[in-house]
Amino acid sequence: QVQPVESGGGLVQAGGSLRLSCAASERTIRTRAVAWFGQAPGKEREFVAAIVWSGGSTYYADSVKGRFAISRDNAKNTVYLQMNSLKPEDTAVYYCAVSRLPSVRNWYDAAQYDYWGQGTQVTVSS
Repeated sequence: QVQPVESGGGLVQAGGSLRLSCAASERTIRTRAVAWFGQAPGKEREFVAAIVWSGGSTYYADSVKGRFAISRDNAKNTVYLQMNSLKPEDTAVYYCAVSRLPSVRNWYDAAQYDYWGQGTQVTVSS
């Protein structure tokens, strides 16, 4: 069982930056694909970014391209989401999602991921 643990959320002004981290408390995520999803109040959970096990390929939602960057440090068993130029519409709870596999077919599909963290709140003020 993989239990992702997110950290790094908080309150930031528009235009600011945050870096989220996702670590696995007991089992490795080094060989697994990992994604971030965001859920804004009253909305469904939406794909934000994903990365294959090696870090060699990354995928982004159109709304965050050029502003967010996903990366991983497998030596630390951690995946990061660098969030720059934040906008009020980025306000959401951000969840780390881990697949059983090193890569997935449909990155944006939440059903492709097997393990989910509890989420970390990101609030962007205008």
